[in-house]
Amino acid sequence: MKTHNDLRLYQESMDLVTEIYQVTNNFPDSEKFGLTSQIRRASVSIPSNIAEGAAWETKKEFKRFLYISLGSASELETQIEISNRLSFIDDSKTLKDKIYFIKRMLIKLIQTLKE
Repeated sequence: MKTHNDLRLYQESMDLVTEIYQVTNNFPDSEKFGLTSQIRRASVSIPSNIAEGAAWETKKEFKRFLYISLGSASELETQIEISNRLSFIDDSKTLKDKIYFIKRMLIKLIQTLKE
């Protein structure tokens, strides 16, 4: 039986969470309950919603959770841009590229489930 763990999308999003935690460790202490917390929550939301959606019985429910993941990915993308503008991140391009890749995978899976 295949589970969410078998999805490359899930694996890539888990890798992103790890990288986000590493990057935000270098944020100023004053951002611990601000931007750091928001970025971490948004990143964790992506694989969490993929896993939760995959546990539901219907494609319709799975799609709903994938859309939530897509929203979290867009939120994360914005927060990374803010962090870059505040000079908390030296080069946000790599992170943004990974987020964009995950968003493309989410959109593709959503389209596949619509068929």
